[in-house]
Amino acid sequence: MDASQQPDRRRVVVIGPCASGKTSLTKRLRAQGFDARACGQEHSEISELWRHMAPDVLIGLRIDLQTLRERRSSGTWSGAIYARQQERLASGYAHADLVIDCDAVGQDDVEREVVDWLRLHG
Repeated sequence: MDASQQPDRRRVVVIGPCASGKTSLTKRLRAQGFDARACGQEHSEISELWRHMAPDVLIGLRIDLQTLRERRSSGTWSGAIYARQQERLASGYAHADLVIDCDAVGQDDVEREVVDWLRLHG
């Protein structure tokens, strides 16, 4: 087995607000053999909860409030809750290896960007 066939052993942790695609991305990455996990940082008062997952790579997903509202079936989401989530995510975004704006891109594009980044920065 050559190096290109070796599994990527880095732990990839994904953060982002509700409805940003954390769960979808981590499922897709795991299906490709990556050790990927979503961190519910947006729900935690621990400002660096993501660190407790010991990431080798930290990926941040961003969406704006309107996109969050469109992705939630109710179509309503409190601006105050969204702002609080952004505060809770700030440290993670500042330390992230890669941050992707997911407002106008689909899951396939996000997955492709992350996988390309991981391969380039292996």
